[in-house]
Amino acid sequence: MTNGLDYPFLFKTFFVALSGVPIALLVTIVALLFALPTGFAFALSSLNNVPFIKQFVRLYISFVRGTPVIVQIFVVYSSVPLLLDIFFTTNNINVNVYDVHPIWYAFIIFAFNTTAILIEVFRSALSAVDRSQIEAAYAVGLNSVQAYRRIVIPQALIVAMPNLCTATINLVKATSLGYAISLHEITLKAKVAANVNYNYVEAYIDIFIVYLILCMVIEFLFRQYEKKLSKYKMQPSAA
Repeated sequence: MTNGLDYPFLFKTFFVALSGVPIALLVTIVALLFALPTGFAFALSSLNNVPFIKQFVRLYISFVRGTPVIVQIFVVYSSVPLLLDIFFTTNNINVNVYDVHPIWYAFIIFAFNTTAILIEVFRSALSAVDRSQIEAAYAVGLNSVQAYRRIVIPQALIVAMPNLCTATINLVKATSLGYAISLHEITLKAKVAANVNYNYVEAYIDIFIVYLILCMVIEFLFRQYEKKLSKYKMQPSAA
């Protein structure tokens, strides 16, 4: 055992950790595909004081904020199979719920968590759009759907973009907790490789580098998209 880093292992395991990127991105994309429309719908309903929605959203967000993601992972991973097993047994359906791939639980957990975050992102962005613009849209004959699609949503999206970027990066980093349910993403792949000769320091350096590169790429893509959207930003009228 040497006192320094095992550079050959460090180099080799970097590519092992890199092989977990597709799983991390898949979980991120699926979670966002669910959370983006759901979060927007809840935010819009809450702002418009739809009965019971505002109270439900407040409770939902409080729960997600008040519990660590790792606890949510263990709760879902332990309770969902139990509930499904009870349901299938009661209805005489022969399905082994314990053979379900961990990635399906990851989809549920991270979609559940990200939706709560995006509700606040969209609520803040929608609130930033001046109400007078909606009234002006009604005045020229647009209905509610047209007003939101043509005026409110484009502007809200510009306002929300920095926070959407942050939420996406946090989601990508949170997928590193997938190792807790044996999801073979970046962290677990590197840790498994490190188990042979206990090269955990090298493995964690590789994990750090892979996530750093991944998050930098995501931030770059969001910045480019934000620049494209900026041309649609409403300019203040001259006095």
